[in-house]
Amino acid sequence: MSVVTAATDRSFCSPLPVLGKDVTVPLVTGGEVTYAALDYAASAPALQRVWDDVAAYAPYYGSVHRGAGYLSQLSTDLFENSRKAVAEFLGCRAGDQVIFTRSTTDSLNLLAAAVPADCQVFVYETEHHASLLPWRDARVTYLNAPRTPAQAVEALERALAGRDHYGPALVCVTGASNVTGELWPVRELAAAAHAHGARIVLDAAQLAPHHPVDIDELDVDWVAFSGHKLYAPFGSGVLAGRADWLQDAEPYLAGGGASRKVARRTDGGVDVEWHSTAARHEAGSPNVIGVYSIASACKALTEAGFDRLVAREQQLVTRVREGLAEVPQVKVLSLFGDDAPRVGVISFVVEGWNSSHFAAALSAEYGIGVRDGLFCAHPLVRTLLGSDPQDPGECGAPEAEPGERSLNAIRVSFGAGTPDEHIERFVRAVKELVSEGAQWKYRTEDGRCVPDRGTAQV
Repeated sequence: MSVVTAATDRSFCSPLPVLGKDVTVPLVTGGEVTYAALDYAASAPALQRVWDDVAAYAPYYGSVHRGAGYLSQLSTDLFENSRKAVAEFLGCRAGDQVIFTRSTTDSLNLLAAAVPADCQVFVYETEHHASLLPWRDARVTYLNAPRTPAQAVEALERALAGRDHYGPALVCVTGASNVTGELWPVRELAAAAHAHGARIVLDAAQLAPHHPVDIDELDVDWVAFSGHKLYAPFGSGVLAGRADWLQDAEPYLAGGGASRKVARRTDGGVDVEWHSTAARHEAGSPNVIGVYSIASACKALTEAGFDRLVAREQQLVTRVREGLAEVPQVKVLSLFGDDAPRVGVISFVVEGWNSSHFAAALSAEYGIGVRDGLFCAHPLVRTLLGSDPQDPGECGAPEAEPGERSLNAIRVSFGAGTPDEHIERFVRAVKELVSEGAQWKYRTEDGRCVPDRGTAQV
């Protein structure tokens, strides 16, 4: 059984220049340190190349699809060429559409609004809420968390074979978990879906920034991802894939740009002819800079040699995992086991530590930014922690004092812009905090663990 796997080419590759790489932050213990951004899974820093491209375009900003002037035409060309660049980056097939959205969440909600009325949706409980929750108007079958890639495929095949009718069906699955970083058997899941007459959408929010995604090769029907995880600024996303359901659905938003022709009727009403192209679901003035940012990031990753970036990231993954394995009090969370291929996303808990306390100490005492909580994947994290579904804890720090049992986890994530030093600092900090404890006292404030600015650790 094949799994989307990491590249094995270990050719030398330096981290890509990103914004904020030289930003310094104060330490509660005194002094400053260069900030170690290790929360890529939430939002990756923008590539310097992307920022430079946007800055070069900014003076030529103009309305898109709206004007006859030079700047409007230039901006329109840039917008549509960005669509082509994204299609090439994703290996889109002839006839596929690339629709620009606000985010992965927006993309999947758009698709959810476009599924046929009698569609049955199959989704694993392991999904991020962006792909777990949008299917409110469909009949949804939630699948339990599998413990191997083979179990994932088998569970899907059983569910599809046992569905209560043979109308349209859709499978939604992540490419890489936003909690464990583990890669899912996308090709096999797509084959299972298609064998049972279903379609499949890939949530590539965590996969696309870390690994090449090819729609044709993976044989998925749609791909969704966000610009802010792909080293571009906030506010833009992509839904790419088959056009038919999207063309048949009512526009996601009604308004200018989505409408091809609008006319008054004799009875006083309005007749509307909607576009059949991607514009059908892109009403309003688009986020041209956000779209261009995504295209620029796609080109930058391709030109840097994605296989080389993947190989370097795997070296960082190995260093983090080996470092954490040296600390008996640390438990790394995993669905598929230690040998499962994964991207640069690793979640863990520390015995005797509240996860919010540990994350706060990493930030305040070492200048390291990680994430703590349930990572907007509540069912998955609860399963991995073995906690009761009704236990307290939410997407953020729990209402717990430092040192209390944690019902959440800590997530470290990194990618193409991460220097080796940030990884080494993180591993050293984990070891020091576990062996020596925090140097400062912390308290809970508004649901978050923060340093008590007036009191050092006794």
